[in-house]
Amino acid sequence: MNLQHLSDNGFFAPQKIARELKTTSEDVAHSAGLGRDAVQRKERVRSDKTQRRLREMVETLNKVEPRFGSMLMAYAWYRSEPLPGFSGQTAMQLVLNGQADDVLEYIDAVDAGIHA
Repeated sequence: MNLQHLSDNGFFAPQKIARELKTTSEDVAHSAGLGRDAVQRKERVRSDKTQRRLREMVETLNKVEPRFGSMLMAYAWYRSEPLPGFSGQTAMQLVLNGQADDVLEYIDAVDAGIHA
């Protein structure tokens, strides 16, 4: 995903992310561990927490998109594929639990040929 196309005045824009993923901004909020308010109210969209959660999700999707060939397939993986070594949790569940760095490290390890 081209980050410039996902932003609005220097902030991640949930509606633009949703359009790219062919879903709703409410679904993007859920996938990033946010409430509906966080993506609908301007002051909440610009909050540190909302922007951090959106960034973590987008970073993860961008990192795996080349592997899956499309952002939609990357999004499906993010939401539904259990990751080995993480007690069957998905990337989304790990990101929601504050473990986005662990997910990114896992992806780097797999890309380097190290199996988790």
